Amino acid sequence: MSQPESWASSPLARRVMQGNRSRDTVPEMAVRRLLHAAGLRYRVSIRPEPGLRRTADIVFTKKKIAIFIDGCYWHGCPEHCHLTSSNYDYWLQKIEGNKRRDAQTNAHLRAAGWTVLRYWEHTPAEDVVDEIIGTLEQ
Repeated sequence: MSQPESWASSPLARRVMQGNRSRDTVPEMAVRRLLHAAGLRYRVSIRPEPGLRRTADIVFTKKKIAIFIDGCYWHGCPEHCHLTSSNYDYWLQKIEGNKRRDAQTNAHLRAAGWTVLRYWEHTPAEDVVDEIIGTLEQ
């Protein structure tokens, strides 16, 4: 049986992309450490709504707060997302699709009564935690 053609522009590009983590990223771990040090407890990498095939990075279930720490490349940060020239059309569609899915996720969760907080990976963890704590105190 032959293998399907890869979406990657080269074997090296494929290995690099396969090595990207979907959870426990450095920015996410920095936020989680600070939240934990502040005495806060939360769920990690769960679906806030059972029927929604989306996973939030940090979830406060009782307060219905879902937190996403978005990677600049994967979610199209206007400041840092610079698409590669290799497979440009593929990556443009991929990133635009991710942005649409993020907007749909936000709308779905808000309609279900959730507070949705999204941060870029480059946002200082201290700033993220200050805003999360402020939201929790409301």
